[in-house]
Amino acid sequence: MKALQFNVNVPKFAAAKTLRTFFGNQVFYKGPVRTIQLADVPKPKLHTPDWVKIKNLYCGFCGSDLNLIMLHDSPSASPFTSFPCVIGHEIVGEIIETGANVTGFQKGDIVAINPGLTCEARGIDPLCGPCRAGRSSNCENFAEGSLPPGMFLGINSGVNGGFAPYLSAHKSQLYKVPEGLSLESAVMTEPVAVALQTIFDNMPEPDEKVLVIGGGVIGNLVIQSIRALVPECSVSVIEPSSFAAGLARKAGAAEVIPSKDVFAQTSRITGAKFYKPLLGMEIPMGGFNRVYDTVGISATLNLSMRLMAAMGTLSVVGIGGDAKLDLTPLWLKLQTIKGVYAYGHVEFNGKTQHVFEIAMDLMKNKKIQASDLVTHKFALEDYEQMIEVNLNKQKHRAVKTVIKF
Repeated sequence: MKALQFNVNVPKFAAAKTLRTFFGNQVFYKGPVRTIQLADVPKPKLHTPDWVKIKNLYCGFCGSDLNLIMLHDSPSASPFTSFPCVIGHEIVGEIIETGANVTGFQKGDIVAINPGLTCEARGIDPLCGPCRAGRSSNCENFAEGSLPPGMFLGINSGVNGGFAPYLSAHKSQLYKVPEGLSLESAVMTEPVAVALQTIFDNMPEPDEKVLVIGGGVIGNLVIQSIRALVPECSVSVIEPSSFAAGLARKAGAAEVIPSKDVFAQTSRITGAKFYKPLLGMEIPMGGFNRVYDTVGISATLNLSMRLMAAMGTLSVVGIGGDAKLDLTPLWLKLQTIKGVYAYGHVEFNGKTQHVFEIAMDLMKNKKIQASDLVTHKFALEDYEQMIEVNLNKQKHRAVKTVIKF
């Protein structure tokens, strides 16, 4: 079958990085050193009787997919990936075959897939600490067990991701799509779950003022998640794109702060007092109680820490590379910095639920409008056009792009 396959080695990495200087980003998806291409790959198999085979319906194109193609990812994660791999981890599909040990699911079920390849999927017993604690997407065994290294579907050479007509998944990865939830919403379950887990891990109080940095897909969904879980909270967002800023207002942001006026606007919104050091950016006393940084680079992380109040908590949602930080606000204002990655089980409405279940329920009940963010649909063979749209979202008025099968 034809699938969108990523592959890279050290010579190709060096050549692509060098040629980009002369020919731009297209070297990563066109030409002799491209990292991504349509390839013939074997149809998936049931790895054990605990697996199912799925006919793909939709797969979303994530910012992390683009970073992978453009070779932006940190080498620190390389032990937990394996190549070549078929990318794509935001998946909704139809079960077409079940293993003998699979219960609760049957042929014809429409499911959203938690892409994490955890202890259960890898046949590891006993489970690691994070898996036992209900945070299996932070499993400690991503390079162990019966599968090749790879944290999730889409970066594993032994199990293909969602940019292929068919894939296989372990029964622990499956969540039935409820009746009444559109496929355009269901394909957004994974990014909605990321945003919701961000808020469950750093829950604001109703009277607090919070800041979201970045109004893209995840930033927009973080705003919507706050509105769904803590509607009284005051939410501000920093987003330079006028298109994305407008969508952030629609999502529930009370304030859109221009990137060139963050200090004055933070003072107006929070009452913070700013002080000018001998060198460098101003530093406030006071500020936002919580900050959710969906960009995660040095500039935004340093800004986040400066704009956050004493005893505030910063959630680092964006996955950047190496960052150079001025840690003065951290100790001066007793701040907490939390990493954000994936999703797990939480207590919600009096019971323990996986965030995937909560995401689909909130979308079904129109408390999160994720399908509105799906702006472009492509056929698999049009992947080059999809990449180009994602490289210039403002021009194309694009938010979430998906492959439709």
